[in-house]
Amino acid sequence: MSAVLWLGGIVLVLVGLAGTVLPALPGVPLVLIGLWLVAWIDGYVHVGAWTLGVLTLMTLLAMTVDWVASALGAQRVGASPQALWGAVVGSIVGLFFGLPGILLGPFIGAVAGELSARRGVHQATRVGVATWVGLLLGSLTKLVLALMMIGIFAFAYLL
Repeated sequence: MSAVLWLGGIVLVLVGLAGTVLPALPGVPLVLIGLWLVAWIDGYVHVGAWTLGVLTLMTLLAMTVDWVASALGAQRVGASPQALWGAVVGSIVGLFFGLPGILLGPFIGAVAGELSARRGVHQATRVGVATWVGLLLGSLTKLVLALMMIGIFAFAYLL
């Protein structure tokens, strides 16, 4: 039974890592749940409350940074609410078109949203680029934090 739970924890961590760059998955929270599961299987012998508390705080930080990076990227250039929603929809639709869709979906969605708000093509493009950069920075930050979490967990587990 514990082997199945270990495998479940590892799968959650791997899916969580993918989720740091794929918008439809709650990446860092899945990493935390997977790591917590592995700590629980071990009876919290190697990884205790302090380590799990730090990992939880890092998860909250990652979620906050992701939200702030996306919002600030768009708001710095005066994005409309439609552009923000367009970026979200574009991110989700982009998943169905592989890597090009994942990369271009938020940009196309933000531009379409901005155009639907009756903004000019130049402004819509600026908003699309700013939104895309914000999402990219947010994703990279989430990935780095998730990898740091795994490193902290491994250090605590092996120590």
